[in-house]
Amino acid sequence: MHILIAPNAFKNSISAQQAADAIQQGLANSGLKHSAECFPIGDGGDGTAALIAQKLNGQQFSAVVQDPLGRNINATYSIIQEGTIGLIEMAEASGLKRLSHKEYSPLTASSFGTGQLMLAALNKGVKKIILTIGGSATVDAGTGILRALGARFLNAAGVELTILPQQLNELAFVDTTTLDNRLNNCEITILCDVTNTLIGPQGSAAVFGPQKGATAHEVAILDSLLLHFATISLQQTGIDLLDIIGGGAAGGVSAGLHGYLIANLVNGIDYFLELTHFKNAINKANLLITAEGSIDEQTLQGKGPFGVAKMAKALGIPVIGLAGQIPTNISEALQFYFDMLISINKVPTSLQDALNATAANLTLTATEIGNKLALNK
Repeated sequence: MHILIAPNAFKNSISAQQAADAIQQGLANSGLKHSAECFPIGDGGDGTAALIAQKLNGQQFSAVVQDPLGRNINATYSIIQEGTIGLIEMAEASGLKRLSHKEYSPLTASSFGTGQLMLAALNKGVKKIILTIGGSATVDAGTGILRALGARFLNAAGVELTILPQQLNELAFVDTTTLDNRLNNCEITILCDVTNTLIGPQGSAAVFGPQKGATAHEVAILDSLLLHFATISLQQTGIDLLDIIGGGAAGGVSAGLHGYLIANLVNGIDYFLELTHFKNAINKANLLITAEGSIDEQTLQGKGPFGVAKMAKALGIPVIGLAGQIPTNISEALQFYFDMLISINKVPTSLQDALNATAANLTLTATEIGNKLALNK
């Protein structure tokens, strides 16, 4: 039996690679005679760009950029495909991981550093930039990125606004004449794993703002600021940022970059699997094991485990899904794509203890699976 191990990252716990290693170790500890390949996956979340670079032998570079609060830091990016494509991980420069919890500041946190990484890639001569946007600390609709790339956000008096998104209520005009002209010949692709729009109950502020420290009052303010930005943008570009499916991802970065840079928004996991030639690996497998922190109905909206399960089922390959949390009642839709859904948490525990034990619990669960498969042979 050849088993393909293709987990996503477990948010706030372990990376996709660590999850794959833990599952592989568990199978090795079992009595099952098998071979296995680890193929950790990413759907646009934190760590996706690094996985792509690893699979495609990317070359890593470092640049001094600003963190979400404007402090200088060293951040990395990668170049693949013989120097033609830059891989930028938004979380590297503009991520929550760059801040302590008490520093979360969604009204002033900026994506400027991510724009600086994009400039660094342009300086290497890339003709395409792939941007993965999970784990961001910002709700600035990409205005920081655009500023770093040369755009100027002006009030009615022509004074440049630099504290964004907080000052977006004063925005009268976006000067794009100063954008780096190399962008005219550079394709930008953004990997999204959500379908949220820019504003509203399912918008970037309402859904993602609280994760980045926004109070209920600040969510309302952010929604108003983003609405004003969208109104000005529609007047200038003719593109309605409010209608963009996935435009609310990463605090509206998708909407802002689509509106002003005509960035392509793509399904994160499907794009990842195609770019990394996942089909070559799944074609060799007799069983797929995937995993994520939670596998539920939302998984079917385009998350990593759904992407790999969909490919496996099309080939008639059985799928086992492992997660810290699974539904009490598993729907027919989930049953169609996952032959088995197994919680790795065997006893009631606190969330923090469960997060701390993720790797160990994945290993134990994989050992049990391997032993059961061995008995059934």
